[in-house]
Amino acid sequence: MSKPHLPQIGRRSLLLGLGASLALPGVRLAFAQAPGPARLVVVLLRGGLDGLYAVQPYAESGFAELRGPLMLPEPGQEDGLLDLGGRFGLHPRLAGIHAMFRENEALILQAVAGPWRTRSHFDAQDFLESGAEQRLASGWLNRALSAMPAPPAGRAGGLAVGTNTPLLLRGRARVDNYVPRGTAEVPPDLLARILDLTARDTVLGPSLRDGIAARGYVLETLGDAARQRPSPEGQFAILARAAGQLMAVPSGPSVAAFELGGWDTHAQQAARLNAPLAQLDGGLVALKQALGDVWRRTAVLVVTEFGRTVRVNGTMGTDHGTGGVAFILGGAVRGGRMMGDWPGLSPTNLLQNRDL
Repeated sequence: MSKPHLPQIGRRSLLLGLGASLALPGVRLAFAQAPGPARLVVVLLRGGLDGLYAVQPYAESGFAELRGPLMLPEPGQEDGLLDLGGRFGLHPRLAGIHAMFRENEALILQAVAGPWRTRSHFDAQDFLESGAEQRLASGWLNRALSAMPAPPAGRAGGLAVGTNTPLLLRGRARVDNYVPRGTAEVPPDLLARILDLTARDTVLGPSLRDGIAARGYVLETLGDAARQRPSPEGQFAILARAAGQLMAVPSGPSVAAFELGGWDTHAQQAARLNAPLAQLDGGLVALKQALGDVWRRTAVLVVTEFGRTVRVNGTMGTDHGTGGVAFILGGAVRGGRMMGDWPGLSPTNLLQNRDL
């Protein structure tokens, strides 16, 4: 069977981020067509998403033999894949992404990877987030933020959503953290006393003032939604919705990043991936809803540190691989297409006879 033609982006090459744009041949973002500042969101999928499970080349010769236990029914069948224009299908738990694809707001990049060749989660994540194969203490998104116009006084240009600031956002440019509050409100007089105590501290004082100012901005923007409550949406959707609300404000952050784990599926992959796929999809839909009109000038990049092996292992899972899948979503994306230099699944086209 002949290989499907996908617009070229360079085999096993994924170039990420310059400011609020993406330097990918064939990728055109329409920021200039929507008035107002652009927004860029990066979602890091920790563990290595199996791109051949999320986006299945169901019509590919040899796919059934290689992937039998992990194959899903073809598009149009019960619980089947969601059609991506023939030959490829999207996992049914990604219905929100599929809707964006049909609305020309999603690009799907198959068989892509960075230039590194490592099966270590930690090394691959460092390379992906630093943008370099040598060890760096800063992330490419923070460096890009440093080159962008300064945010309004007292505001941070970047937002790390969750308890951890990923390497991607570490560096010289100021980045705020957002975590939903799970405790009672801090009395204003207590904050005032703490500020008085640290007023002469040249390190702690400014940091504390910035933190309190950022906290006030979040509370003012989110209101009662700033307090964490159990939700059927799940934690990822709660964080994504809050990020969207904060970025929708004209003076809000230009870039944001958050992460979702659960993708390292060495065993029983089919059963284990249903939940994180649904969480990812629900969070991206919540982000779009919260951004409102700002979605028109937003790009969302969903990436993972590496793909997984083409062959299923003996425990019905997959192991660390190389090429995988990435998604570029948003109203600023001219989507509705799959992209990539699809190599096919012939053994001669696999890296080390095992990876895309």
